[in-house]
Amino acid sequence: MANLNERLIELRSKNNLLQKDVATAINLSVVGYQRYEYGTRNPTSDVIIKLCQFFNVSADYLLGLSDDPTRH
Repeated sequence: MANLNERLIELRSKNNLLQKDVATAINLSVVGYQRYEYGTRNPTSDVIIKLCQFFNVSADYLLGLSDDPTRH
């Protein structure tokens, strides 16, 4: 299964978004968001919730616990 940073890259690419687009949408700095994609920092639970809502996926999917993006 994929890990968080791989899922973020996959979801962002699939939606044709830039890192700054995601960062702006969830009220983060671009550098802060980049650290999540690079795997050098883990998001807080609040940020995970925002990312799930933004990408319309479950936390299990985002965290790599499931391959089903709609599983709740």
